[in-house]
Amino acid sequence: MSMKKKSTGEKLSPMELEIMQSLWKLKAASIREVQESLPEKRQVEYTTVQTIVYRLEKKGAVRRAKKIGNAHIFEPTVTKKSAIGSIVDDFLSLFGGSAEPVMLHMAESGKLSLEDLKALEDAIKQTQGKKGGENE
Repeated sequence: MSMKKKSTGEKLSPMELEIMQSLWKLKAASIREVQESLPEKRQVEYTTVQTIVYRLEKKGAVRRAKKIGNAHIFEPTVTKKSAIGSIVDDFLSLFGGSAEPVMLHMAESGKLSLEDLKALEDAIKQTQGKKGGENE
């Protein structure tokens, strides 16, 4: 299976994202397996999961990998990182592309820990190292 790094180009709804979370975890699964993997508080009808999986297929986020008996096995075609990146980019565009208001809110509300900041700092250093490797 080869997953594209880019996103589908179409926005994913919260329920589509939840289905994708299951598929990223399972790697490949039938609609029934996806339905059964959803958290208990989010159990939905088989036909609802089927409709969402077919919608994801149309958007290019999943594909039919094979067929076992009557069941199609679906697998994600986009990575979790690219899908989440697209959502975050869309969200930040609401703030003119600046992460500062979001980060300040997260810090003030207690949703951003020192461990989170350390991981963020490490990621920034890694990214800058890749971009400016020849300047250092």
